[in-house]
Amino acid sequence: MGAARENRYSLSAAEGGGRGERLARRAFGHAHQAEFRHSTALGCYAVAFFRETHPTPDQRSTMSTKKSSALATGTQRRTRTVMNAKAAGYSEASIKVLKGLEPVKQRPGMYTRTENPLHIIQEVIDNASDEALGGFGKQIVVTLHTDNSVSVEDDGRGIPFGMHPEEGVPVVEIVFTRLHAGGKFDKAAGGAYTFSGGLHGVGVSVTNALATRLEVTVWRDNKIAQLAFANGDVVEQLTTRAGERGAKKSGTRVRAWPNPKYFDSANLPLGELQRLLRSKAVLLPGVEVALVIEKTGERQTWKYEDGLRGYLLEGMGGSDLLIPLFEGERYAESSRNTEETFAEGEGASWVVAWSEEGPLLRESYVNLIPTPAGGTHESGLRDGLFQAVKNFVEIHNLQPKGVKLLAEDVFARVSFVLSAKVLDPQFQGQIKERLNSRDAVKLVSSFTRPALELWLNQHVEYGKKLAELVIRQAQARTRAGQKVEKKKSSGVAVLPGKLTDCESTDIARNELFLVEGDSAGGSAKMGRDKEFQAILPLRGKVLNTWETERDRLFANNEVHDIAVAIGVDPHSPDDQIDLSNLRYGKICILSDADVDGAHIQVLLLTLFFKHFPQLIERGHVCVARPPLFRVDAPARGKKPAQKLYALDEGELEAILDKLRKDGVRETAWTISRFKGLGEMSAEQLWDTTMNPDTRRLLPIGLGDLGFDLTVSRMTMLMGKGEAASRRSWLEEKGNEVEADI
Repeated sequence: MGAARENRYSLSAAEGGGRGERLARRAFGHAHQAEFRHSTALGCYAVAFFRETHPTPDQRSTMSTKKSSALATGTQRRTRTVMNAKAAGYSEASIKVLKGLEPVKQRPGMYTRTENPLHIIQEVIDNASDEALGGFGKQIVVTLHTDNSVSVEDDGRGIPFGMHPEEGVPVVEIVFTRLHAGGKFDKAAGGAYTFSGGLHGVGVSVTNALATRLEVTVWRDNKIAQLAFANGDVVEQLTTRAGERGAKKSGTRVRAWPNPKYFDSANLPLGELQRLLRSKAVLLPGVEVALVIEKTGERQTWKYEDGLRGYLLEGMGGSDLLIPLFEGERYAESSRNTEETFAEGEGASWVVAWSEEGPLLRESYVNLIPTPAGGTHESGLRDGLFQAVKNFVEIHNLQPKGVKLLAEDVFARVSFVLSAKVLDPQFQGQIKERLNSRDAVKLVSSFTRPALELWLNQHVEYGKKLAELVIRQAQARTRAGQKVEKKKSSGVAVLPGKLTDCESTDIARNELFLVEGDSAGGSAKMGRDKEFQAILPLRGKVLNTWETERDRLFANNEVHDIAVAIGVDPHSPDDQIDLSNLRYGKICILSDADVDGAHIQVLLLTLFFKHFPQLIERGHVCVARPPLFRVDAPARGKKPAQKLYALDEGELEAILDKLRKDGVRETAWTISRFKGLGEMSAEQLWDTTMNPDTRRLLPIGLGDLGFDLTVSRMTMLMGKGEAASRRSWLEEKGNEVEADI
């Protein structure tokens, strides 16, 4: 194991020491000061995921010196920390254990969207839909009452209200007061909910926790049961009475009064609610879904006889179709069949349309749960369609020379509605906007690809029309320069004008420094070893590319220049990428040693992790660590004057402590703090940051969380729609702040 492996940063470690954690803490401080005014600044918190997991022996020695020095000197900063802890009365009694629904009340953003109450109402609607999905209900009615409460009623089996055999509490009470409780965890054959969206088991309990009042009425076994809650607690105990003689009514009605204090707006977005209910009707053939608005007396009813087909055509607004709809469904029949990796009943139904112009409709669902952020089932559909069209083009020899088809060419003008059934679906958080189940890619792809291949070869003329559209998209993409290509001129690659390239052709040795700002870039150009070190200065902060589609990635000049300079096309983790055109063995991020510099690091690491993940996987991406402080110590005895550099405050304290031990008076040394790389001379930058013998260069790699969990965590940190989750995360980690303000 070399030093590079010993000194590795992690993209996914949530805890850890080193400069990454300190930078993250400073970022926390700035964020609290700004009261979350700038959501893009939250990107710098991702630095908390970059840590040193295995320090080298030299580093361990330095760390030991730092620790012993800090203990010996009892510095003012650490003393102040201890005093603050005592003043705050921090002891065993300070540790609070949240019970019942308290975690939801304390951190609502971790369990639901907090823009408005729609999501907590959707949890109740999802339960009613699950009953219909299981074949136990034919009607769902949602009522908006004049007192701002919302009720959801179904004609399913009704929630059991007998005593739970283990808990000794009515089952219906447990469902609404306990997290991770429900029939959806029973996955035995014939379980209550073999396929359902409520895997987490916290759905309706979250609704209860965030409502000032919630009333439940159950019709079951010719009895009527009722109970009520206030702020998550039972206020009216369960009562039961006999139903009307001869009546065979069954079902559940839940009426909730959302608590306005938990939401940015107390009003339900009517348009979103209508779309949600309409989609439920589409996905539940034969089930009537109704919305009643008491204030106006209006009643809207949805019941789709044509299912997905009718819904898609309606959503496309009458756009002309290039070819007839491609629709179908397939589910694994049993574990003894060829789909042995899938559980019986897993599969998907879909309807897909291609159009040359007009609006596109793209919606996906997992076990009736809308997934507006897509996920692995959509990736499976994308892969299945692409492979089928690609195979058709190759079989019929339709592909022009020099044109390479990509999945985005097939998907560019696609509208679709996809409904997948997945056993034990793994969602991104309780909000369930994105499916993370890895097997869903293969599940949907393996079912859609052969079906489309067969259809295209049965309808060759339609297949050729589709191939022509896809090829035109590929040619347009190439002409627009949306794909990174080395353009040759007299045999010399046309590289970005800002790039100061190196002379060596030894790729393994070559290094590219991505430098923050032109002034720092000037110092780096003068201080570098021009034989193997190249410099690309960046102006300002790079675009947050976490949610940027690949075909729009190069609209940003800085991102385009980086991609052209390194010589590698954007790709996904599973792509078979050709790295033979990679121009540098190391791509080094060099930014200021402050919060803004950390933010730039995160934006660049986001770019590489999202769009160039195999560069990280293969160890090509590094972070340079410039010092924050310089100490000028005078000559003493036979020792000449020294210039000592400190990475951060901890190292500065260790240096000063050693000078004191050497007998140097505190008035004899001077301390300088670098405001940025631009303040460093070329010589200083070489000595501290670029010289392979003296610099600190940290390779970036995945940590213990693994790829999928890292993606989930980075989505929380860098995603545009994750403000509530970020706020909750900040509140949870706020006690670790070490502000540099």
